[in-house]
Amino acid sequence: MGQPESQTATFGDEQSPRRLVGTTTVYEGRVWDVVSEQFTLTRDGETITRDFIRHPGAVAVLVLDDDGRILLLRQYRHPVRMALWEIPAGLLDEDGEDFVDAAARELAEEADLTARQWHVLVDLFLSPGSSSEALRVYLARGIGDVPEADRHTRTHEEAEIELMWVDLDAAVDAVLAGRIHNPSATAAILAARVARENDFVDLRPAMTPWPEHPSQHPTWPRGAVLEG
Repeated sequence: MGQPESQTATFGDEQSPRRLVGTTTVYEGRVWDVVSEQFTLTRDGETITRDFIRHPGAVAVLVLDDDGRILLLRQYRHPVRMALWEIPAGLLDEDGEDFVDAAARELAEEADLTARQWHVLVDLFLSPGSSSEALRVYLARGIGDVPEADRHTRTHEEAEIELMWVDLDAAVDAVLAGRIHNPSATAAILAARVARENDFVDLRPAMTPWPEHPSQHPTWPRGAVLEG
């Protein structure tokens, strides 16, 4: 086997739809479904079946204040039986809502905060081998408070949310020491630390298109045959 070629030009992930033979919804959940799809890797290749979670996607927010601190919140996550330090985040479950507007809504609901300055920090597929969940993380600065009368009433697990301001470098140390496990928080903290080296000037504008998100390909989740 030859050695990998050196890559100096710009590179990145790319869409690569394959011929979809069939789709079956195995389970319809309250938030997401489990689907089973049959597809071929090549036009005349073997048919393969994969089961995965069809997810509406999500947004998350790394809040950075004027003192270089980020906002973390602690929330119980039942599947892993742990209280995790995370960043404000939520589902893209409002029809017609822009991604950044959803992030601002989640920031207000989970942290009682507003922000004047927004940038895209990082885009992720959280578990691409088993879920279609796409996550966009924003960097939010210019922080303000939501008026008391307009604050969201948090229920269930969100009612137990604890908030903490942490120096960004201390958060990086916590990630590298294995004390923070949430993937959106981990990716956001490390990305922010790198972006800070150039005073965040290389970050994308908040309204940057997100063509990788499944909602931008409405025929795909519903099982249309995609040729490729």
